[in-house]
Amino acid sequence: MNTALLLLPDFALILLGAAIRRWMHLGDHFWNGIEKLVYFILFPALLINAIVKTNLDLGAALPLLGTAFAAMLGGMLLGLLPKLVVKLPPLVFASVFQCAYRFNSYIALAVAGMLFGSPGIATMGLIVGAAVPLANFVSVWMLARHGEIGLWREVARNPLIWGTLTGFVLNLAGFDPPQALQAFLGRLADASIALGLITVGAALRLDGTPGLRGISLWLVLVKLLALPLIAASVGYAFGLQGLNYQIVVLFAALPTASSAYILAMRMGGDGRSVAWLISATTLASMLTLPVWAAWLSH
Repeated sequence: MNTALLLLPDFALILLGAAIRRWMHLGDHFWNGIEKLVYFILFPALLINAIVKTNLDLGAALPLLGTAFAAMLGGMLLGLLPKLVVKLPPLVFASVFQCAYRFNSYIALAVAGMLFGSPGIATMGLIVGAAVPLANFVSVWMLARHGEIGLWREVARNPLIWGTLTGFVLNLAGFDPPQALQAFLGRLADASIALGLITVGAALRLDGTPGLRGISLWLVLVKLLALPLIAASVGYAFGLQGLNYQIVVLFAALPTASSAYILAMRMGGDGRSVAWLISATTLASMLTLPVWAAWLSH
């Protein structure tokens, strides 16, 4: 129960974002601007601020990342199973397939920070920075025959990757930021969590495609239940303990990334179904994430 209460403010911010979008009518231009601010400025500042101040255990990085990648691979394999049962247009399947393994970085860093502070953000940041290229590559590859996108350009320009790399380089170099810089990064980091979660709520959509309900339910179960089970099993086999074990299981239990919708739309895919899956996993994770977090704390 205590863990659920700890996560309640984060989920309340998501619901607040949905309410603001519904009743204040600020327009798509406003929300696009807020999301760009969070994505390109505030979240990189959060990552740098957390990683620079954290004592890193790089010896545990390989089993940590191996566990995260194993969970994502499990999601990819389980996400392919509906294709053996139901015939869908290739572009529709490629669009929803990515919802089985992609993850919401905003919620990842918010939950890690709320439960574990800066060490949690640093550990989650390492996973996110390594997993974003893999998620993007597989998603674009599945959609590549039906659209065009600059994969490597997008990966190279991804601010979450650069924020993670910058934080690690400064940390390993022994950089001790002056107090004024720490305060500046801290202010940006504080703003990132609230605005990031509000934009997640503003993006919620509940009008899915009726013909995909069975597949959609399967993908929700894969993302929120199967992946954390895989991470828990693989992490245990790899000997992960403590913070690293808890963070990697929570990473696997995250809802689907909002960027999955953007990618599907840019490549001519089924954006409506992807938007529904993002919303369904986000709302359902308000129940499942506290359960996983409570289980890990015992």
